[in-house]
Amino acid sequence: MTFLFALIGIAAIGFLLWRAFGPQLTDSDERDERPSPRKPSGPVGPDDDPDFLLDLDRRSRDSNGSDGDDA
Repeated sequence: MTFLFALIGIAAIGFLLWRAFGPQLTDSDERDERPSPRKPSGPVGPDDDPDFLLDLDRRSRDSNGSDGDDA
């Protein structure tokens, strides 16, 4: 039991020392930590592509209920 208290105490002291003497954040660093929305770098699936969805909606409105195949 004493070993457990010693381990918790050492962890707490280590954390406090790290907070006191560790890397200091400036105001600009804190702003940079927030994730910025980015476009995916890889291929985009059709259900995530806004241009595809707009074109699909436009086609469905133009076809007036038909599937678009004139066969």
